Amino acid sequence: MIAPYVAVVAVAFVVTCGLTPVVRWAAVRRGALIPPDERRVHLTPTPSVGGIAMWAGVLVALAAASRLDRFGEIFETPTIPVGIAVAVTIAFVVGWLDEIRKVQGTGVSAPAKLAGVVLAGSVLSFAGVSTIFFRVPFYGIFSLSPDLSALVTVLWVVGMANAVNLIDGLDGLAAGIMAIASGTFLVYGLRLEDVGVLGASNIGPLVAAVTLGVCLGFLPHNVHPARIFMGDCGALMIGVLMAASTMSVGGSTDVQYSGQAFFFFAPLFIPLVILGVPVLDTAFAIVRRAARRSGVATADKNHLHHRLLRLGHGHRRAVFILWAWTALLSSLVLVPAFTARAQGPKLLPVAAAALLLLLYTVLHPGAKRSRDEAAFDAATAAAAAHPASRNGGAPSGPVPATDAAETHLERVPPE
Repeated sequence: MIAPYVAVVAVAFVVTCGLTPVVRWAAVRRGALIPPDERRVHLTPTPSVGGIAMWAGVLVALAAASRLDRFGEIFETPTIPVGIAVAVTIAFVVGWLDEIRKVQGTGVSAPAKLAGVVLAGSVLSFAGVSTIFFRVPFYGIFSLSPDLSALVTVLWVVGMANAVNLIDGLDGLAAGIMAIASGTFLVYGLRLEDVGVLGASNIGPLVAAVTLGVCLGFLPHNVHPARIFMGDCGALMIGVLMAASTMSVGGSTDVQYSGQAFFFFAPLFIPLVILGVPVLDTAFAIVRRAARRSGVATADKNHLHHRLLRLGHGHRRAVFILWAWTALLSSLVLVPAFTARAQGPKLLPVAAAALLLLLYTVLHPGAKRSRDEAAFDAATAAAAAHPASRNGGAPSGPVPATDAAETHLERVPPE
C-alpha cells in the first residue's frame, strides 16, 4: 500500500514547489525582505516567508489524502486530522507574524512565540494526538494520566518546534534534514504497519509523508544561494508536524514488538535519534546560553552549522555534512527495523561511514586551506592594527588576539 503515500508526497511537493515562486514574488514586491546582519550568513535581502507555500502544501495534501480509500479509517472520525491542521495553522500564524514584524525591525517576543507553540500543542492534545504510553527501555510501558499526558505532549511539541527553528541557519539545512527525518519516519511507520504494530487508522505515517513532500518541494528554492527562506512560519510548522507524527506512532499504542531491536521497545526515542543533529544543537544552545547567563532565546553564532563554517567548510559543504550525519543517524533506526538478529555486524558499515564522515569533516583539504588563510588574514590584520607596526618598531607588548574564526565567518569560503 505504498502508492497512496507516494501520491500524498507528490501532491505536497507539487503544491509547495509551485507556490514558492509566487510567494517569493509577492514578498519582493511588498518589500518583505530580511536584510543581512551580524548573526546571519546571507549577503543580500531575502524573503523569509516561504512557510506560506509549505502551509498550503500541508493543507492541500491532507485534503487530497481524505479522498483516498487507503486513508478512509483516518478521516472517518476527522477529529485528529482537523486537530493537526488547526495546530499547524496556529504555529504557522505565530511564525508568520514574527517574520512580518522582523521586516519592520522588531519581531514577536520569545514568550509570545512560546505561548503560540504551547497553544498548538494543546490543540493536538485535545484532538487526541498525544503521548498516552511512554516506554522506557528495560523498564516497560507507563500509561500516563490525562494531565501528565497533556503536559508531555505540549513539551514534546515545544521541543520539536524549537529544534527545527534553531537548525534553520543555512540555506537548505532545515528543509533537507527534515526531509531525511520525515522520510525515515515514514519508512519506519510503514514497517510497523507491515508487522501489525500500527493499525490503518494511525495518522503518523501520513503526516510524515506530508512533511516529506513539503520539505522536498521547498528545497529547490532554498538551496544555496537561497532565493527564499522558510522562516519561523515554516520551521515552527514543520516542528509541529514532526511532533504529531512521532507521537501518533510512538505514544499512542502499547503493542510490543520485541522480536527485533530496542527501537520497537521505545519508539518514542526514535525521533531523538533521527533528529540527532537539531536535538544536539538545541541541547548545546541551552547549555551554552545558560553558562553565559543569557536568555535561552538569545541568538548567537555558535550553532553546529556556524562551527562548521569556522572550521573552514563552505556553505554547501557544511550543509552536506549535516545532511550526511542525519542520514547516518537515520540508518541506525532503519537497519534494526528490517533485521531481526545479528544487528551488530550489520551496523558496521554505518560505523565505518560515520568514521569517514568525521575525518572528512575535520580533515578536508579545502577546510584546512580555508582555516590557514583565515588565520593568516587575521594575523596580518592584527599586525597592521598594532601601533608599533605603523611606527616601524617592534611591538612593546603582546599582539592583541584576534578571533580568526569570527573573521572567517564573515566571508564564507568558496566551495
